Amino acid sequence: MHELSICRSILSQVEDIAKQRDAHSVTVVHLQVGALSGVEISLLQSSWGIASADTIASSAELDIEEMPIIIQCDSCDRQSEATTSKLVCGHCGEWRTKLISGDEMLLRSIELER
Repeated sequence: MHELSICRSILSQVEDIAKQRDAHSVTVVHLQVGALSGVEISLLQSSWGIASADTIASSAELDIEEMPIIIQCDSCDRQSEATTSKLVCGHCGEWRTKLISGDEMLLRSIELER
């Protein structure tokens, strides 16, 4: 389960930021996770408590926003939402598309107590 190691990596960043800001605790960690990121959100949520135990974020809520898959069509040059199993243009049906977003995992923000 690589979600546990992902949580530990996120916590490392969170702890560095909290230390820089002289915080005594972290209350919320906001993530953005794309549908094509390879991260299972439910496993990430369940791993959070294990990874954050005995850290500055031990009582922090993990808030995850799932990001949609956005593609750009090579034919009509328009953007549309897609699904993991159907990366075709929603406007003209073309299959030659570029991924614009949906594979990211970003630490968007954290809420601290000082």
